[in-house]
Amino acid sequence: MLIFGIDLITGSARSRTVQPKYALVMLENGIVLKELSVSLHRLIRLIHRHRPDILAIDSVQEIAPRTQDLYHFIEQLPSKTKLVLVTGGDRQMGLIQIAARYNLTFNRFDPFAEACAAAQVAGHGAGAQVVAFEKETEITITRNRSPGKGGWSQNRYARKIHGNVLRHAREIEQDLQNEGLSYWKKEYKAFGGVSRVTFHVREDRDRIPVSSSRGGDVQIKLSGKRLDRIQYRPLSARPRYLIVGIDPGTTIGIAILDLNGELLKLQSSRQMTMADVIEFIWSIGKPVIVASDVVPMPFTVEKIRRAFQAVPYTPRQDISVETKYEIAGKFGYGNDHERDALTAAVEACKYWRHKFSGIIKRVPPGVDLDEVKAGIIRGLSLEQILTVRKKPARVAEEKKPEISLDRSDERVRMLDGKVKDLRVLVSDLQQEISDLKKQNKLLSKKISGMQNDRQKGINAEPEIIKRDQIIANLKRRLRQEERNNKKLHRRLKRIKEADDKERQVGTMVIKVLPDLSRESYRLLTERTGIHPGDVLYVKSLVSWGRGIVPEIVKNGVRAVIVNEKAVDSISNELMDVFLHENLPFVLSKDMQIRIKGDIGTCDEEKFRDALEDWAEEHERYMKGKGEEMLDSLMKEYLAERERKVK
Repeated sequence: MLIFGIDLITGSARSRTVQPKYALVMLENGIVLKELSVSLHRLIRLIHRHRPDILAIDSVQEIAPRTQDLYHFIEQLPSKTKLVLVTGGDRQMGLIQIAARYNLTFNRFDPFAEACAAAQVAGHGAGAQVVAFEKETEITITRNRSPGKGGWSQNRYARKIHGNVLRHAREIEQDLQNEGLSYWKKEYKAFGGVSRVTFHVREDRDRIPVSSSRGGDVQIKLSGKRLDRIQYRPLSARPRYLIVGIDPGTTIGIAILDLNGELLKLQSSRQMTMADVIEFIWSIGKPVIVASDVVPMPFTVEKIRRAFQAVPYTPRQDISVETKYEIAGKFGYGNDHERDALTAAVEACKYWRHKFSGIIKRVPPGVDLDEVKAGIIRGLSLEQILTVRKKPARVAEEKKPEISLDRSDERVRMLDGKVKDLRVLVSDLQQEISDLKKQNKLLSKKISGMQNDRQKGINAEPEIIKRDQIIANLKRRLRQEERNNKKLHRRLKRIKEADDKERQVGTMVIKVLPDLSRESYRLLTERTGIHPGDVLYVKSLVSWGRGIVPEIVKNGVRAVIVNEKAVDSISNELMDVFLHENLPFVLSKDMQIRIKGDIGTCDEEKFRDALEDWAEEHERYMKGKGEEMLDSLMKEYLAERERKVK
């Protein structure tokens, strides 16, 4: 695996006068190949030439002081190369601390030594990958030349350029289809062909059978879709090793330290069950030590320890309150339960720390010290740990621990006895239920016979027969109304859930129409209902009617959004109907429409901007109507005057 490690020597990426210089160390399989002093431009060229697996840095500010600069830098890297921040993502540590985890030392005043250390720890899986783009690529084919202002052969020249753009777009589309990639495209028509074509492909850049190029009449550019914010994904999926102190009781206290004694989490709760405690600890890491502040270890703490198969720790004797204040006071705590749990964890950390000191000195550089410490706690020797590390072992998925009960425990035996008694009771009750069912069946037969005898005498009267028919009809209608009522309740629940789930901050809920036909409008009304203030989104204008617009206005709809791809289908007659009814009719451009069934969302700010544009358009329409009316009145007046003069 080829890794590039860099560190800043002189200059700054923020400076406009002094360009930055970087110390570059090329590391392959732990061996240093080259050490170079390069500029940012040369660094990118070397990355494209050698295509390393990892580019390791200790600070993104050294290469990109602003977020936009970081997006641009990552976009220039080959898709194979990962940008790794070795000091961590959202929660960062110093490079010296990271290197110490792998028993590495370096001169922090030497940029080449820092670059080499960054490359080494990245090779061991430390740090987080900087991710800025989604799994989507945009391919843009545009003109590489301007048609110019004109001339004898201006039309032929423009037709040639636009035709070449169209030809390249068709070739790229054929390549995408041959690879079986999913995409959608947008074309901008021009004289003799197209001036611009954009393909949106749901795949990484390295899977696209096209590369960026520029030449002749056409230029092709590949770019990824940016994430809303930069993400940091850890390179290693191994959970952190923890030391956990627990104080059981009605209020349970939990203190979590790492193997270096740093406090990661301190919490207490009255509502947490045993499963909640295990889930909470597992979300932070994997315990190798579970500690208690009393002797012997309480049953609850013992169950949690067995669930993780961790090593137990208890002090020689119960810790006094004064000692707890002295130990836990250095960290700070909220109540006595957190104090006791924190004391237990700190005492366990102190107990094992002096055992580590002699062994850590014999660990060779480049070995994860947390793995060594965890192995020592579990009873392995240093040779066994290093031997297991050298063997190519399969990466097994860590499974969540399950609570296992030890039958030798006195309390477990008592509970088992209760379970046996309850099972006998359940068996007796089941037998009694079986006898009662048989008795009930015999009585039901007797009742049925008596009802049949009575029914024979009653059915002879015609009025009773007529009444029974009326009752049967009413029952049928009642069942139908109950089904309708359930259907309406489900629809109301679906509308409320859609309003709660679909709507996010800065968005608003819209209701989706396939087209502007009466049938589509009726079906949407039956499924979700249309209420005053709703906003409708129309996918297509293939079919529409004049009478549907007044009906929409009558229901109090706030506005109608039309898919921007249906622009060609919009007629002046339809626009005049919306302007006459003063019903906002806007396009979905840049509104970020998201659809799920009959409900969707759109960007609220873009929608308001579109409403303002509509208001201006309607004002111009009303002004034009007024001018037409005045012009008509003036023509009628002149005609009347001319008639009178004659």
